[in-house]
Amino acid sequence: MPWFLFSFGILNIYDMNRENVITNSKALFLAVILVSTLLFGSCSKSKKPRYEAYLFAYFEGSAGDRQHQEQLRFALSSDAVHWKALNNNEPILISEEISRSGGIRDPHILRAEDGKTFYLVATDMSTGRNGWRSNPGIVMLKSKDLIHWEHSTVHLSKDYPEHFADAYWVWAPQTIYDPAAGKYLVYFTLKLENDDKLDFYSAYANKDFSGFEAEPSLMFSAKHGAIDADIVFKDGTWHMFYKGNTKDEQGREFENGIKQATAPSLQGPWTEHFEYLDVYHNTRTNVEGSSVFKLNDSDTYILMYDLYSSGRYEFQRSQDLYRFTEKPESFVKDFHPRHGSVISITGKEAERLNRKWGGTALE
Repeated sequence: MPWFLFSFGILNIYDMNRENVITNSKALFLAVILVSTLLFGSCSKSKKPRYEAYLFAYFEGSAGDRQHQEQLRFALSSDAVHWKALNNNEPILISEEISRSGGIRDPHILRAEDGKTFYLVATDMSTGRNGWRSNPGIVMLKSKDLIHWEHSTVHLSKDYPEHFADAYWVWAPQTIYDPAAGKYLVYFTLKLENDDKLDFYSAYANKDFSGFEAEPSLMFSAKHGAIDADIVFKDGTWHMFYKGNTKDEQGREFENGIKQATAPSLQGPWTEHFEYLDVYHNTRTNVEGSSVFKLNDSDTYILMYDLYSSGRYEFQRSQDLYRFTEKPESFVKDFHPRHGSVISITGKEAERLNRKWGGTALE
């Protein structure tokens, strides 16, 4: 009912017999509450964005110059299966301008709780220049429109030398909102210089997302080590997906693939699940860089992963995050992504990205 009809009703209540003033006052109060609820309720509902497309943040894996590959790229899709690279698959940011190493890998993008801010973190690493030597850095970026990005870096061994002077690898950082703390948690894989174990560490980002509030702490240690964590919340449980492995009594790895751990909060305790989720774990095909996202207007989740040794990118589906489809599916795309991430975006955001970098017209 239009607001002016409610107003007319309220005036009628006010003009009723004065002998019933108490009853009328109560009615007036209830009417005001009703109007406020309907008006403000409809406003809050109208503010909820409608997600109609998907944005894929990745770095390249095609044959060629690694230094050119290890830069941030974007792709768009309207169904999360058929993808079109933006900017003709050229970088949308230049790594030399945002990183210390001159390269970035493993980009992870997140929409903030306000719905308007975007956070992106990536491994500060250039294998094209430095190979697989020490790279203890993270690139942190922030944007209000997905076009213009503020950037900063964290260098674990230099910024926190008391406990992390021997940080050797800081890989695959990701960000997630912690509702218990009201802050954004950045988590990543850490390897120390004289220790082959790979564990997950985390730290809260500062308010302007330019660094950490304090030095990182151990988040989760898988039995045989793990890399490439990705966390999703569903039905009161936090699910951490990662690449794990299984070793024999002599410490020799004989199986690897995507596993998960679960916890009641981001602070744990984390329960390690030893079952493999990807269909390739008992084959010679290796996978890593798993990432999970929910389909728009659906209860289905996509578990995608990088088949880095065979140059493919595939996915499996799930509705409960415990059981996944047994047959992998392939993306249809005009690029060769390596370890990336996907978020849902609105039609307007997709149009804005297309206007800036060109790509494809989304239905």
